[in-house]
Amino acid sequence: MKYAVYILANKRHGTLYIGVTNDVAKRLSEHLVGHGSKFVRDYKVNTLVHVELFQDSQDAIAREKQLKKWNRNWKIALIERNNPDWLDLKPDLI
Repeated sequence: MKYAVYILANKRHGTLYIGVTNDVAKRLSEHLVGHGSKFVRDYKVNTLVHVELFQDSQDAIAREKQLKKWNRNWKIALIERNNPDWLDLKPDLI
């Protein structure tokens, strides 16, 4: 089983949401219909801009906690390193 740490955004350099899941496709589908997170629903944070996969749940959880502690500029740099145009990566996963 693979675990994923993901970052959602509402627009380029906009509001960011960091989450972790053991079924990224299912979790993103939940977010899209408003059942994943109140924050995601309220701020319309629904563009998948970054995802990292892990084999071990503890590694994924540790990475999520690490990213949540990062300052905003570091998070933006991480996204732009692999996704400079802030494209929605959901079609590759769902």
